[in-house]
Parts: sequence; C-alpha cells; structure tokens
Amino acid sequence: MSIKNKRVSLLTYWTSRYVVTLCIGLLIISLIFAMWIRHTTLEYRLEMMSFMAEDTVKRITDTETPKELPKSIEERDRFNFRDIDPIVYILDQKGAVISVNRPFNPLVEVDFNPLLQKEELSKLKIPSTNETYYVVKKEIEIENKVIGWVIVLESKKHLTEVKQQYGQLAIFIIALGILGGVAIYFLSRRLSRPIMKVAEAAKQVQSGNYHIQLSSSIKENEVYELVSSFKDMASRLQQLEKTRTELLAGVTHELKTPVTSISGLLQAVKDGVVTGEEAEEFIKMALVETVKMKTMVGDLLAFNSFAVDAVPVTISHYEVSRLIGDIFTQFKATLQDQTYKFEYHSLKKEVFVLADLVRIQQILSNLLTNASQAMVNGGTMTVTLKERDDDVVVLIEDTGTGINKEDQPYIFERFFRGENKKYTVRGLGLGLPLSKMMAQSIGGDLQLKKSNGMGTCFELQLKKVKRSEE
Repeated sequence: MSIKNKRVSLLTYWTSRYVVTLCIGLLIISLIFAMWIRHTTLEYRLEMMSFMAEDTVKRITDTETPKELPKSIEERDRFNFRDIDPIVYILDQKGAVISVNRPFNPLVEVDFNPLLQKEELSKLKIPSTNETYYVVKKEIEIENKVIGWVIVLESKKHLTEVKQQYGQLAIFIIALGILGGVAIYFLSRRLSRPIMKVAEAAKQVQSGNYHIQLSSSIKENEVYELVSSFKDMASRLQQLEKTRTELLAGVTHELKTPVTSISGLLQAVKDGVVTGEEAEEFIKMALVETVKMKTMVGDLLAFNSFAVDAVPVTISHYEVSRLIGDIFTQFKATLQDQTYKFEYHSLKKEVFVLADLVRIQQILSNLLTNASQAMVNGGTMTVTLKERDDDVVVLIEDTGTGINKEDQPYIFERFFRGENKKYTVRGLGLGLPLSKMMAQSIGGDLQLKKSNGMGTCFELQLKKVKRSEE
C-alpha cells in the first residue's frame, strides 16, 4: 500500500490535524499579540518621554530665577525606566545645548535647529550610528516668551525592546498549546472509541455473531444515534437470520405436510385399502390438501411479483363506505362460525378514494382472517372508517389475544411468524408483508395501531380523491 493511501486510525488522524490547526492558530495569534505588545509598549514609552519633558519644563519654570536655564540636569531629574534610559537636553533660544543628563554629550554631531521647526514628536536619523531616534520637544516658556527647549531622545531599538513581555507571551502560548493538545487528544479519543467499538462489532456481525455489547451511555447525540442504530440493525439481522432459518424449516414442513398427506391418501386408494364412498372421501381430502399447497405456492409467487413490481395495479375511484361495507359483508358470509359478532361504522357522507378493488379485497380478507384466528372462543370484529385531510383510515379491530410485544416490530417482515401462530396456524408468514406492499402500491399504507391482551387494531390508509379529480 502506498504512503498516499495508507490507513491511519481515527484518533491519530483527527488529533494530528487538530494539533496542526491549533499550532497554526496559536502562531498567528502570537504574531498578532507580539505586534500589539510592540505597538502599545512604544506608545506607552513615548508618553512617558513626553511626561518627562513636561516635568522637566515645569521644574525649570518653577525655580526662583526662571530667566536662566540650568547648566546641568541634576540626578533627580533623570527618570528611572526599567528598560530604557532616555537622553534629556536643555537648549537655549538659538538651539545650543545648555545641559544634558549625561556626563558627556552622547550625540555631539546632532544639529537640533531643524528639530525645533518640527512637531512635538518626531524622528531623527543619526548617520554615524545608523539608528533612528524618537524626539519629544517641549518649549520652555516664561512670561509668554520662549527662552529654550527641553529635548528628550531615545532610540527606536530601545523603545520597542520588550524581551520580558515576549517571554511571558511565549510561556502563555506554549502552555495553551500543550493544554489544547491534551484536550484535543482526549476529545478525539472519546469520539473515536465508540466508533472503533462499532467497527469491531461489525466484524463480529460479519462472522455471524449477533450478540454484541455496545455501551449506551454516550452523551454525543450523533455518536449515540450511530451506536443505537447499529444495535438495532444487529438485532434485526439476528431476527432475520432466525426468520430465514425458520423459513427453510417452515416452507419444507408446510409443503411436505400436504405432499405427504396427498401421497398417503392416493396410495391408500390405489392399493385398495379404501373403496367406494370412503375412497371418494380420501380423494376429496387429497384435493383439499392440493388446494392448500397451491395457495402457499401462490402466496410465494404473489409476494415475489410484488417485491419486483411485476404485478399491475388498476387504480380507480370508489366510494369508500360502500366499498369497505361490501367486502366486510362478503367476508361475514364466508364464516360458518356464528360465535363472532360484527360491527361496521361507515362515514356519514360520500367520500371517494383511490383503490384497486382486488387488492383491497385481499388486504381486508387477510386482516379479518387473522382477526378470526386470534379469537379462538369467538369475539367481536369491528371495522371503522375515519376521514382525515388527505386520506381515509380504515380501522380493523378484534377482541382476540393480541400480538406479543416482542413480536410487534417484526410482523411486517417477510416469513416472520409470531409465537402465537407458529404452532397453531399453518402458513408462510407472508400475509401481513404482502398486505402492506399492496397498500403501498395503491398509494396508501398499512400499520399496526395497537395490540395487547384485549385485542388488536390495524390501520389501513387510503388516499382520498381530490375535488379536481372527481
């Protein structure tokens, strides 16, 4: 594998990129802060130089003999700066140096006359030292007459020198970088750990082991949704695998039983074990088993056809109360058991829906048959119509034993058969999945509304015909 396509762990990937981003950000911040410190330090020191010049002027003008300029600046006149030591000159009216706060004149070659014509704050380039100096100038004025100037100079190099502040900034940036790097590492690990667990669980599922253990105590909503969805998927895959295994056994059993019965019945007739009317009865029984086997094969073929959208659907407009009422009446006529009670609640007005007559008959017949099978000792079947904004809801209720709570999420899975019906009613577990597919094929839907020990209620949704389509 090339270096370009080399795989790295999520923890390494995100930590390294976050750290690089953090370092770049801190570097930019440190540069901005360094420039800001340099600028503010320069402004502060220039203000202090201006204050020094003003203070010097004030002490000269407050003396008892103010008409004479002092020949020297006493030591007390020198300000003690932590990082700089400015030069203070006292000039007369002609710009000649009267005194300086140094034992000797450090800038003897400087001509101050041009500076006297400039603003209070200016710059001066000294050719001999190739350095730039900031100059603060203040007039010495007595009785409204200028008798001299106080000049304060300091090199730009000294004014902008901030070693201590830079050191403090560096310590702060490094500490922040270390703290940020540690925080990024632990946050990345917190995010990557559940994803790694999910990846390990995926390999576990791939090998056929669906008993995975994933923690649900995750605060991050997106990661929690990922873990929760994967657990649900694994649980559903486990159920599907179980259903697939049961399907193979169920289909084999369901098809083998009628074949064995037919074979045994016909063999008895052939061998002369039964004769006359008894033989005819055996042949009728064989035909009944043939019809059952044909029905199961037909269910398989129908489901497969719907699954690949190979069955044409003819949608027309039907008045829903009449449509459902006729189908319900036909079903009641087919039941020979008189222990059942039937209730039908239609709409108060005419409402048309989009439907396929054959498919609606199949759906309702399947739901009502399931309801009758759930009521072993009789009960009540109720069909209720309710109108909503865009559709009409058909509620099919019974007073049977209900569907186990753990089976309810899987009742629309193909070939799934609940514990209540697995050993009591023969079938392939395609009735409800096929009914749901038929409902969706005509623009509606089929859902389980509720189910408990008091009974079950299914909701069939049929799309209403808009006024413009009527």
